[in-house]
Amino acid sequence: MATYKKKYKPEGKKEEQTAQEMESTTAEVFNTLDETASKSEKWIEKNSKVLFGSLVAIVLVFIGYLAYNNFVVEPNELEASNELAFPRKYFDEAATAGSGIDSLLTLGLEGADGRYGFLDIADSYSGTDAGNLANYYAGVSYLQMKNYKKAIEYLEKFNSDDEMLGPVSLGAIGDAFSDIDQQEDALEYYEKAANKKTNEFTTPLFLYKAGQTAMSLEKYGKAEELFSKIKENYPTSDQGKDVEKFINAAKYAKK
Repeated sequence: MATYKKKYKPEGKKEEQTAQEMESTTAEVFNTLDETASKSEKWIEKNSKVLFGSLVAIVLVFIGYLAYNNFVVEPNELEASNELAFPRKYFDEAATAGSGIDSLLTLGLEGADGRYGFLDIADSYSGTDAGNLANYYAGVSYLQMKNYKKAIEYLEKFNSDDEMLGPVSLGAIGDAFSDIDQQEDALEYYEKAANKKTNEFTTPLFLYKAGQTAMSLEKYGKAEELFSKIKENYPTSDQGKDVEKFINAAKYAKK
């Protein structure tokens, strides 16, 4: 009976060959790394002065920024904030005064007893939050004094993303334009105020003012659109309670 003899391949030689190939590949990798490292070292050595100078420059800029922030910006901000407290006293008094409002507002604007008013603070501390806020107070003060051009000038310098102050400042510009009968400009700013920050108070208020202004400009389709936004999104607001009649008025006027 024939016997099947299993043949064995000389695996030892194959494994030895594979090992040699891996060693060769590894050697090549390390040689490449050595060459790259050598080139990098030579490049760094050649450009060491430039690299060191750049590093020093970056460090100096960073230190300069910290120093400027700590010794100039922050103290200036604190000083401006302290200065703002003085004219605000007159501004707050004017809000509740029965008479003599203009004189109180003027003191707030111009200062007194050697102390800065809003105008000085806005000018001298223009890069600070308090200086920015002084523009707002100055603009509102001029608006109450019916100096509409000055009100617009200062309110346009004010910039804020605050939930209330942002929309209110834009709406105040709209009021000023409305009072000097520049209704197109008033409409533009009322819409900006309505869209600045969405909330239950300023948004329906300025949508309503924009709608009324659009009606005066005979832009009845625009007015209907603005009033409809109040009905759809702010039905429980003060402006939403009777907004249906304004929508109907705009629809009727379009015919």
